[in-house]
Amino acid sequence: MSEIKELFYLGIGTAMLAKEKIEEEAKELMEKGKMSKAERDEFIEKAKSKAKEEEKEFQDKLKNIVKEVMSDMGLATKDDIAELKELLKNK
Repeated sequence: MSEIKELFYLGIGTAMLAKEKIEEEAKELMEKGKMSKAERDEFIEKAKSKAKEEEKEFQDKLKNIVKEVMSDMGLATKDDIAELKELLKNK
């Protein structure tokens, strides 16, 4: 399970570094006169939007991996436990 946690943190760290790098590059382009402030702001917003989409995809993939690992290990899910509780209540 710690590998999954490390993978998650690696993804977040990578996203943060990418965000910083994008903002840095946009600032440099603006300072060199190759991009206006409005273009820079638009560029950064598009990059943030794309990063959010990729983060969502990453989270979905990670969730599926965790589910597969739990299934392979034969671990009970919340739904399994809830179902057992219901069965016990009804006896």
